[in-house]
Amino acid sequence: MTDLITVRRAGTADLPEAAALFAGYLDFYQRPAPPERVLAFLRERQERGEAVLLLARAQDGTPAGFVNVYPTFSSLSMAPVWTLNDLFVAPTARRTGAGRALVRACAAEARAAGAVGVQLQTAPDNLAAQALYRAEGFEPDAFAAYYLSL
Repeated sequence: MTDLITVRRAGTADLPEAAALFAGYLDFYQRPAPPERVLAFLRERQERGEAVLLLARAQDGTPAGFVNVYPTFSSLSMAPVWTLNDLFVAPTARRTGAGRALVRACAAEARAAGAVGVQLQTAPDNLAAQALYRAEGFEPDAFAAYYLSL
């Protein structure tokens, strides 16, 4: 069903709709934020060229989901990699192929940008996301993830 979904890079005009989806993502992870802060965060990432934001739309043009990616580097590969940091599909667009379309668009954009891979993390209990990532060729890596809260 991914042919019913279109994905493209979000431009400045798309940021309010992307911010509404991003707010849903933050709510999902129980990290709500004021709408103006969400929009400012996305706008700043875009203005600084720090992120690639892909926006999925349903056939009728309704925003369906987004992927937020941070291009970075792999020291071990000595090459660019993309970190798929955030993926969210609106509840009304789930099971439409939007998530799959976003993952595929992310991989295609990363490949076109010369990245050697796309890395991501997801919650251990997010089995639906894990199934999607595995189906799209992602494999668990050999490194344990750690985080230091400051």
